[in-house]
Amino acid sequence: MRSFVRTVGPSRVLFGAGTLQQVRAEAERLGGTRVLLLSGPSLRKHADRVRAALGDLLVAEFDGAAMHTPVEVTARALAVLHEQRADCLVALGGGSTTGLAKALALRTDLPQVILPTTYAGSEVTPVLGETAKGEKVTRSSPAILPETVVYDVELTLDLPVAMSVTSGVNALAHAVEALYSPDADPVTDAIALEAVSAIARALPALGDDPSDLEARADLLRAAWLAGTCLGTVGMGLHHKLCHTLGGSFGLPHAETHTVVLPHAMAYNAPAAPEAMARIAAALGVPEAPGGVFDLIRAAGGPTSLRELGMAEGDLDRAAELAASKPYPNPRELTRDGIAGLLREAWEGRRPTGAPAPAAAAAAPDLSALTGEVVASFDNCPDPRAKELLTDLVRTLHGYAVRNDVTQAEWQRAIGFLTEAGHITSDTRQEFILLSDTLGVSSVVDALSNSRTPGTTPSAVLGPFYVPGPPAAEHGSDIALGLAGTPLWSDVRITDPQGAPVAGAVVDVWQSDADGFYDIQLPDLDGPVLRARFHTDDDGRVTFWSILPSPYPIPDDGPVGRMLEAVGRHPYRAAHLHFLIKAPGYRPLTTQLFVKGGAYLDGPPGQRDTVFGVKEELVTEFAPRTGPTPDGRPVEGEWRLLEFAFRIARTVPTDPTETA
Repeated sequence: MRSFVRTVGPSRVLFGAGTLQQVRAEAERLGGTRVLLLSGPSLRKHADRVRAALGDLLVAEFDGAAMHTPVEVTARALAVLHEQRADCLVALGGGSTTGLAKALALRTDLPQVILPTTYAGSEVTPVLGETAKGEKVTRSSPAILPETVVYDVELTLDLPVAMSVTSGVNALAHAVEALYSPDADPVTDAIALEAVSAIARALPALGDDPSDLEARADLLRAAWLAGTCLGTVGMGLHHKLCHTLGGSFGLPHAETHTVVLPHAMAYNAPAAPEAMARIAAALGVPEAPGGVFDLIRAAGGPTSLRELGMAEGDLDRAAELAASKPYPNPRELTRDGIAGLLREAWEGRRPTGAPAPAAAAAAPDLSALTGEVVASFDNCPDPRAKELLTDLVRTLHGYAVRNDVTQAEWQRAIGFLTEAGHITSDTRQEFILLSDTLGVSSVVDALSNSRTPGTTPSAVLGPFYVPGPPAAEHGSDIALGLAGTPLWSDVRITDPQGAPVAGAVVDVWQSDADGFYDIQLPDLDGPVLRARFHTDDDGRVTFWSILPSPYPIPDDGPVGRMLEAVGRHPYRAAHLHFLIKAPGYRPLTTQLFVKGGAYLDGPPGQRDTVFGVKEELVTEFAPRTGPTPDGRPVEGEWRLLEFAFRIARTVPTDPTETA
């Protein structure tokens, strides 16, 4: 099991064994001085450990969380919170306790630290489902998202296998629906498929040995990944139907998700064949809905609504409620269709997915060919090159087989890559655009640069960086007279503790007011809006520029046509690029985004087209009028950017190396 700490957006995740001991430090990091602990009677042993870890920060407890987060329970907990003047919430438990923490945070804006004891995944979503007057209502808000999640695998060791199965399938439902959500994106797809694979591995292993720490870690990691998916996409038929059954008919949450999931998948399978094929491949089964049902049955999970206490006479009413409110779903929702789905789920019949096409069913076994190609790298002298190439071959072969790729489709892909190569030049990097728009650049960036807590997040390099920009003095104007709103930048480079880093090399580049970089404008005489500075003894760099604007990536080539074909825009949110290097420190490539600008939020298809925005990098480019910091006369409005970059220390490869 690999332990790690990862900070993404406004939420921080600690993962490992024994991480419960860090709960006090996490509460204090959020400014907590008076903690309200939310837990349950069945978690007494773990609650004792949390109390000990919190020490004198703990001022009150509430152990009355209930399924589906009834508003009257929230009101009782809120009274305790106000009476004890709590300023931080720590929640120990499953989805019910997490839901109560979210409900309290929504009403008070208090920070949350969640310690999950199940595989619910809701701890990493900005979604809250509350029940009032027999109806469950779901809402989403940034205020709902917990600030910190502490995943301690040891907290799940005594979770009964039956509850582990239903909780794990609940997480599986998050990943499955993300794969055919209209808000899906390449990064979410990859995360969701990894979650599906991990759950498919872990549930059988857990049945063999409930104390298997690696299986528990797999399930907990999958719950985190799947919950992350749910936090970035909209919910479809499965979740809405389960909310109806839970909120209006009192069915247990995780068990209901477990029973309904394969039948909701079967309902949607004809309208989402590609997603179902990918799920089946991740599960290692011929077709997805039946494969999920078999996984649940083999693990000992519930397979019918009847065994959960659903009355047959309530099926029609449930179908009517579920069909009464429209919501996004791959297949059209009809009352009769949902009624049929519920009937199948009530009786516990094994569903089947959409029939596989004849060509796919008749595909030859190509494992020997794949093995031969993989074996051809056996004598590679570089172990890392061998590892990367062999896995690439397996992935490409598997992709071709799973999707039954035709000769014409492969030739079209080759033509796409060939055209990307032809259009690439010293000033046009089409392959970087392709990597950026598929989210691969952001994935590699996160893998490479997200493991230094307390430092400024990185961002993608982008296709417009030019090595060796012109040297510039502090206070100079890198816009060189180009039109635009004047921008004064005053940035500092520090180590993680805030000490200045003198002599750091800081490369800066940006677009003009029309959204173009200098290398896109052949009429410009030399570099503009790009420069290289060196920090002073205080780690500071100052310069004049102009306010950056949103701009489209070059969309007159194959990548642009790809975006158009899938209905995506080509725009990037307005930003300023920085590349920071200093001896003894890790290089930092990052961007600062203009707060309040376009393409920063909204559904994935409406956000920054290269998935490059990170919340910590969105900052004020504050409007100002009147005197400027260096006395430069400016008529009308100018902008002020002040920011401190924290860079991570490292052991340099070459102590004499300079940027």
